[in-house]
Amino acid sequence: MRRTVQFEGPRREPAEREGAAEPEPLRTEFAFDLPRGYVDESGTVHRTGVMRLATARDELVPLRDDRVRENSAYLSVVLISRVVTRIGTVEDIHPGVIEDLFASDLAFLQDFYRRINAEGHTRAAVSCPSCQKEFAVDLAGGRLGES
Repeated sequence: MRRTVQFEGPRREPAEREGAAEPEPLRTEFAFDLPRGYVDESGTVHRTGVMRLATARDELVPLRDDRVRENSAYLSVVLISRVVTRIGTVEDIHPGVIEDLFASDLAFLQDFYRRINAEGHTRAAVSCPSCQKEFAVDLAGGRLGES
């Protein structure tokens, strides 16, 4: 069972809010664009998707999976399959779907998972190879050259 909940911070009286910015509601789902894309059985390429925040259960249940016990590297496949809710039009995300991703897409999702669950955002610090200027990019979507 999957559910989406939008959490808000505690309600404050008007006097408490004066001069203070309203806190943003907690985001529980994050859109992403895969570098290469998932190719389904019919040959359709799916690049966009959604990942939700992980729960403690999401991190504990895979530890009981026999495939993970036999090969600890399989942990990330099972874990990613639990938190990705959609890739393109594919909504039945299971370990088999994640196994069929290109290695670069799996690496992207592993990094994306770490960013939203450990760091709380989808931004990455990068620098221009030409001018060495540093800036941040949002990994949660958009193609190169888009603003």
